[in-house]
Amino acid sequence: MTKVASIVLLNGVGSAGKGSIARALQTITAAPFLHVQMDTFIEMLPYALQDHADGFSYESTRQDGKPSVVIRTGPVGARTLRGMRHAIAAMAGQGNNLIVDDVLYNGEISDYLELLSAFDLHVVGVMAPLEVLEAREAQRADRMPGLARWQYGRVNHNIDYDLAVDTSLLTPLECARRIQQEFRL
Repeated sequence: MTKVASIVLLNGVGSAGKGSIARALQTITAAPFLHVQMDTFIEMLPYALQDHADGFSYESTRQDGKPSVVIRTGPVGARTLRGMRHAIAAMAGQGNNLIVDDVLYNGEISDYLELLSAFDLHVVGVMAPLEVLEAREAQRADRMPGLARWQYGRVNHNIDYDLAVDTSLLTPLECARRIQQEFRL
């Protein structure tokens, strides 16, 4: 009989530290965990759809006098992310333990809860103050200035977390240890 897969769903604003926590968690869990990143699925899209109404489009605006980037998801982008959630369920269905790194702001949590109900799912909020997120974002070459500001009030809305960690107070390894201990991974 195949053991029920464990899934740690890390949700947070871009630059919150989800990827760093996932890599740290992989080094301390008793069983192996695969790291599944939303960005990997977005990067599967043809380059022409990376800033296109059918894929994902990004509009630079100002919010409270600071840069903000509005993200719009088109039909191909939405289909890609739905496919990702189904792929995660398929991977878990084969007995793979997973750490999922996502940015949920459009009610996608309900898809995850339904698709992953047969598994040992742990939903973790990865938090940090906006100023910290913006400072991290500014240091990263792969981020558009303003993504964190736009996502900040949207990403953790209406999600009941099993655990929340604040990456402005804890290192990635300390966050990983809290997750490991809380869920006995």
